[in-house]
Formats: sequence, structure tokens, C-alpha cells
Amino acid sequence: MMHPVLEGREPLLLPGVWDALSVLLAADAGFRAVFVSGYAVSATVLGRADRGYVTQTDMADVARRVCAAAPRDMAVIVDADTGYGNALNTIRTVELWEQAGAAGIFLEDQVWPKRCGHMAGKAVVERDEWLAKLSAALDHRQHLHVTARTDARAVHGLDEALERGRMARDLGVNAVFVEAPETVAELEAIAAALPGVTLVANMVETGRTPLLSLDELSQLGFGVVLSPLTLLYSATVAMQRAAEVLRTQGTMRAQVHELIGFDDFARLVGAHRDDIIEQRYGSNR
Repeated sequence: MMHPVLEGREPLLLPGVWDALSVLLAADAGFRAVFVSGYAVSATVLGRADRGYVTQTDMADVARRVCAAAPRDMAVIVDADTGYGNALNTIRTVELWEQAGAAGIFLEDQVWPKRCGHMAGKAVVERDEWLAKLSAALDHRQHLHVTARTDARAVHGLDEALERGRMARDLGVNAVFVEAPETVAELEAIAAALPGVTLVANMVETGRTPLLSLDELSQLGFGVVLSPLTLLYSATVAMQRAAEVLRTQGTMRAQVHELIGFDDFARLVGAHRDDIIEQRYGSNR
């Protein structure tokens, strides 16, 4: 059975997460669904750009940790890049994502090694190769929400991207994601060309696509909106600032107000719950 959050009719805004702490922060803010971003995993786990360094095993490991930390009623969609190979590899990816507890998967049509959808120099496979992997995912899933992502806009133009989107829709995918449109008019064209399927928009701050709100995109016809790098970019700025202050001043004493408090952080990671369990079972140090 598909996750109920993904079957609802209300538009969804999904922040990008990459570990247990980031999904706890998203849950604490009230999000009902999150997206495990390959870009964020590449940066935080490997310290590398999103250029195909992340493997199927890397993503499955992160997915398990994120899904274990997420509230039971939260939908976790996990990026799967190109499926990490052919149709057989894609089937294995579907199995691993479902075992991890993922509610959904993204499969794209880039040539491997892929790169971030807002970077230059992308290439895409032939239509049939991508469609075969999508068909394999649909045929072998138990409950995964399958999103078909095409990067053809940057390689062959919007018309080709729309045609690929129509073909994926007709296969029976749950959502279609045309990556990196460059104007509001292109977003409108995507919505007009692809009725009858949930549409995904990707809002990357300072990326190629105009930055619109959930309400604005919903009015255009998009049902799922990703904000995959917002938490990562904001955390990076905060850590850069703290690292510089600590290095130059030797203490955060004058900037303690910029940090989360010890007790507030303990609450976030469940220390109070642990205290209750220890008291119940008489655990000792």
C-alpha cells in the first residue's frame, strides 16, 4: 500500500535531508514528507560534488538511517539517480529502498555518471533505456511511489523533455519531474503538456529554475515541490560562521545565542524519551 501522505490531494513541500538529525529537524518543523537528496548525501557523506560518486550502497545506508529516525507517519522519498545500472540494477534498487522503509523513489534518464540537474554538461540516455528501467521499477515495487525524472530539457530542449514526460506518464508512473526549466513560461508549459499525473518541481536556491513558493507552483499545477538544498545550504553557512568565530576567538561565549541550547538539542534527539525508558526498566550506568 502506498504511503497515505503521497496519495493525498494537498500539495506537498519536501525539504531535502541527508541524515537522522536533518530528518528530525524537518519533522520538528512539521513537514509530512522529506526527500533524501543525492546531492546532499554526496556532500555530507563523501565531501564531493554531485557527479556520480554516490553508489547504490551509499544511498541505501543513508535511507535506512533516515527512515529509522523519521516519524512513522512521515513519507520519505529517496533519490535513486539512474537506478545505478540497467533494469536489473533498478529492480535491486527498488528492493533495497523498500527494505530501508522508503515511501518513494526518483529515477532519472541521465547518462551515468550523472551530475546535479542544475549543472552544465549533462547527457541523457535514449528514451527506451529510461522507460525500460521505469517499467522494471513499476513491475517489481510493492508500495513505492515512483517518480520519473527527465533531464532532457538541458540536453535536447523542452519539447523532448515533455515527450519523455508523456511517455513516462503513460507507463503508469505516479509522478513526472521535468528537471531545470528556466522560466515561469516553461513551468506553465510543463503543466499544460502533462495533465493526469502528479507533477514535481525542483526549487534550488540560485539554480536554473525561478524560485517560486509552494502556493505559486500549486496554482500552476504542480503537486510536489522539492526544496532539496535549503537545509544543507543554511547549515553550511551556520557552520562556516561558527568555525570562523571559534578559530579566531577561541570560544563561542559571545555568540551562544546563535546556537541551539543544550536542553533543546537533547529534546530534539529524544533524551527525555530515553530517560523515561531507563526509569521504567531500572537501567543503571
